[in-house]
Amino acid sequence: MDRRWVLAGMVAVASVMSGIWLGRGVTPNPTTPSVVQPSAGQGPSQTMAASGTILVHVAGWVAEPGVVSIPEGGRVGDAVAAAGGVRAGADLDGINLADVVEDGEQVSVPGPGQSEGVESGRDPAGSVTEDGRVRLNDATTAELESLPGVGPVLAERIVDHREASGRFEQVEDLLDVSGIGEAKLAALRDHVVVP
Repeated sequence: MDRRWVLAGMVAVASVMSGIWLGRGVTPNPTTPSVVQPSAGQGPSQTMAASGTILVHVAGWVAEPGVVSIPEGGRVGDAVAAAGGVRAGADLDGINLADVVEDGEQVSVPGPGQSEGVESGRDPAGSVTEDGRVRLNDATTAELESLPGVGPVLAERIVDHREASGRFEQVEDLLDVSGIGEAKLAALRDHVVVP
C-alpha cells in the first residue's frame, strides 16, 4: 500500500480523536456530577429528548459560569458539567443534580455555607425581605436582575464579586463592583439590604 495513503489515514484518525477529545471540554474532576443513564427497559426520551437543545444560565461555584447549551430534557447535572464542573468547595448537597431543567432557566451552585434554604439549585429562600428588598449576600443573579438598572452582566458581576471578595458588609460595598458608580448605587440603595 502506498505510504502516502497510510500517512493520510493516520492523520485523519488523529484529527477525529483530537476533535472528540477537545469536544469534551474540561476534564471533569471527581466532584463533577454526572447524569445517570436510563436502566434497561427505559427509553432515552425519559432522560433527554431525542433532538434539540436548550440554553441554561449556570451561576455560582462552577468553573465557567454563564449560559450553556445542553440537550432538551437535560438535568441540572448536565448544565453544571457543561459549565466546566464545580469549583473546589461547592456544596452539591444544596442542589438536586437530577432535576430536569427548562430552556431559559438558571441553575445556581452554592459555595461553602450557601446551601441553607437552596432548593434544586435555584432561588435560595430568604433572599428577598418581606418589604421586597433584595438581600445582596443571598440573592441569585435572577433576583439581582429584578433591581432597577441591573441586567444579566451586572448581576453576574455582583455575584462574582461576592464569591471572590466575601459577603457585602454595607450597601456602599457595591461601589467595588465594576459598573456600579455613585448614580447606580443611589438607584439601588432603597431596593437592597445587607443583613
